[in-house]
Amino acid sequence: MSKLLRGPAPGTEPWADAGIVLPARRSAPAVRQVGSRLLLALAVLVATTVIVYLDRDGYNDNAGGGLDFLDSAYYATVTLSTTGYGDITPYSSGARLANILVITPLRVLFLIILVGTTLEVLTERTRHQWRLNRWRSSVREHTVVIGYGTKGRSAVDTLLGQGVKKDEIIVVDPQRKVIEHASQHGLVGVVGDATRTDTLLRAALPTAARVVVAPERDDTAVLVTLTARQLNKAATVVAAVREDENAPLLRQSGADVVVTSSSSAGRLLGLSMLSPHAGAVMEDLLTYGKGLDVVERPVTRTEAGHGPRACEDLVVAVVRGRRVINYTEPEAAVLQLTDRVIVIKSAG
Repeated sequence: MSKLLRGPAPGTEPWADAGIVLPARRSAPAVRQVGSRLLLALAVLVATTVIVYLDRDGYNDNAGGGLDFLDSAYYATVTLSTTGYGDITPYSSGARLANILVITPLRVLFLIILVGTTLEVLTERTRHQWRLNRWRSSVREHTVVIGYGTKGRSAVDTLLGQGVKKDEIIVVDPQRKVIEHASQHGLVGVVGDATRTDTLLRAALPTAARVVVAPERDDTAVLVTLTARQLNKAATVVAAVREDENAPLLRQSGADVVVTSSSSAGRLLGLSMLSPHAGAVMEDLLTYGKGLDVVERPVTRTEAGHGPRACEDLVVAVVRGRRVINYTEPEAAVLQLTDRVIVIKSAG
């Protein structure tokens, strides 16, 4: 438990940039980028050579004789690279004017291309820092998904299917490859151990509205839930465990809802064995966005004052305050405007 209560290391800022991976933006492959820069640099060199060659009578070659195309290419090369040996110089007014108005801008462009990699790195770092600062200032009432394995990915897919935006979801996982995978799908990721306070602070958990705890181990789920509840008393915490015996411990740790993955899968297997059709319907209900979906929504003004059967959708439960009332109970006979109903409706 000492690890659970341990805060950030001395001198470490909780909002440190390390470990935060913003959604990836598509860019051309490195080979293509380098190739395009080389072609552009070659084009500038050729253009400068042609300009010098067309005005070759305005240049003086200390070696004697007029300028041919090779001399023009040589002059363009040493000029663009700012080497400037001075053996070939413009002496006519037209050549000097061309150097001022044309060749000098081409020289600047050539240098920019040569140092383009360095400039791009600096620009990318600045852009990344700007995006990170913008994200920090806007992240509120979001969802933190801890663990991006099979359970975490399914939870994210369901959230997205229910209308939650990608920029409202932050994924936390100890493996960088997993976070980079989430980043490729447009999600913000934090690399780190979710049992540590500083990792959850980087995920802005104190301002989150919902927390999904879905690590691989039950003991990790307990520690993560304790840490999350310590940082945020108001968020809705939903946790997944493998074994039923660990569910009470998770509730005591602060989880609002505990889902037991192994027993839930076992019940679905048993139901499918007794009734394959009933099992198929349950699988359909658990798969969001296809066939039938289970949805929680507010009661409309036209539905208030009537019974659940009067609703357009099939009502299976009524949420009144913090209580969930089965639709068959007498208390659910008359819907109130402040109620919410859990319904089964077509995904379409």
